[in-house]
Amino acid sequence: MEEEYIKLIFGLKLKQLRTNKKLSLFGLSKLSGLSKSYLNEIEKGKKYPKTDKIALLAEKLEVPYDSMVSLKLDKNLAPVGELLQSKVLKELPLELFGIKESDLIDIVANAPTKVNAFIATIIEIAKHYNFGKESFYLASLRSFQEASNNFFPELEEAVQNFSKAYQVHLKKSLSSKELEEILVEEYGYTINNEELGKYSELDNLRSIFIPKTKTLLIADHIDEAQRTFIYAKEIGYNYLKIEERLYTFTWIKFNNFDQVLNNFYASYFAGALVIPRDLITKDIEAFLAKPTFDKTFLANIKKSYNASPESIYQRLTNILPNDYQLENLFFLRLSHKGSSNRFEITKELHLTHQHSPHGNETNEKYCRRWVSIRVLQDIAKSSEEHLMDVQISHYPSDGLSYLIFSSATADPFKKDMYRSVSLGLLINNELKKKVKFLDDPAIKTYDVGVTCERCAIPDCAVRQSAPTILERQKKYATTEDVVAKLQEKLS
Repeated sequence: MEEEYIKLIFGLKLKQLRTNKKLSLFGLSKLSGLSKSYLNEIEKGKKYPKTDKIALLAEKLEVPYDSMVSLKLDKNLAPVGELLQSKVLKELPLELFGIKESDLIDIVANAPTKVNAFIATIIEIAKHYNFGKESFYLASLRSFQEASNNFFPELEEAVQNFSKAYQVHLKKSLSSKELEEILVEEYGYTINNEELGKYSELDNLRSIFIPKTKTLLIADHIDEAQRTFIYAKEIGYNYLKIEERLYTFTWIKFNNFDQVLNNFYASYFAGALVIPRDLITKDIEAFLAKPTFDKTFLANIKKSYNASPESIYQRLTNILPNDYQLENLFFLRLSHKGSSNRFEITKELHLTHQHSPHGNETNEKYCRRWVSIRVLQDIAKSSEEHLMDVQISHYPSDGLSYLIFSSATADPFKKDMYRSVSLGLLINNELKKKVKFLDDPAIKTYDVGVTCERCAIPDCAVRQSAPTILERQKKYATTEDVVAKLQEKLS
């Protein structure tokens, strides 16, 4: 274990033994002959006493010496010990949020019982929702993105420097061919388009990188946009000199947070390379200035940038907050099996605060009035490769409205599977100034909820479940009101 954690565990044990004996620090100081300040430093995990002083403390507190130096904690503090011994604090990206590990250790030392209750709660939540290590890492990454408004100037600059160094012109759409040439000539890659297709177990993967031979295995059924993104991401790993990385796309598992963060950095680099900032801002300005909604915009922009709808929507979450001050937005990706009535959120990002709609882990039914779900239902019934729609979603529960764009495509890797990506912009004064077509009557407004179980919209034709949670809350409120009246009457 880390030396500082051993100090902290000893300090926690000493404090617990002292309080069990109903001794103050002053009292233990008088009993042991050790100074109050020295004992305080021990309990805070800042000092570890020498053998003779441990023996003295064990004698005065009437506990065995071996028990004092053991790393085992009693059941009340066991979760704290498990947290420290697991070294999870070393895995957390604390530095990204300006937090020092010593600060957390101080919190644990000063309020161990409360911290223990908090840790136990987190563990229970993780078990209940099957919240694994990968989910924890991804939640940390999402918080990092949100704290930075999902815009990273150093990566934008890296793309500009790369384009100059390799004479890649960012005034036109990039092709996979010119990026492949850089991978092969500059970075010594070998591109293999046949091997991956021989293994049916790997049909959900688009690429695998073999570092020893610098061989990039590419799935034979990917399209030009996907191939271009894969090459751009590999260039990102190399140009940014990233060593701790993932070798499969899509990822199978993360071993540590560095891999999660570096995967994001390489993906961001790829998105900025394939969809250059200068070009996309010009297109956005032209789009927002139109008096009526141009439904062909996303279809045309997809052709212009040799990029998938998801890459375009993700890139908009970089550009809109920074260059247009449209900071209140969310991104959602949903998946759907055509033969089922189930819709699952597989990725989400919220900037400035959590917006509606958002993911819910309790198996509640998402509102079928969402445009994200409607485009999935439509594409499952059609032969189209790409469907796009727009709506204004109004949430009566909080009075907020969002302008939402959503695109749906068939999943190229799974039969009868579809996915949609959506970008939602909070309708506020800033959006009204920037979006000229906001009052276009062709854009329909829908009253929506988050999930059916929490939605009070009456007579909803597409409701999938009764508003059970609202009904329960109403019952509790009625009960509380009657209890209050009884107390007033009989007091």
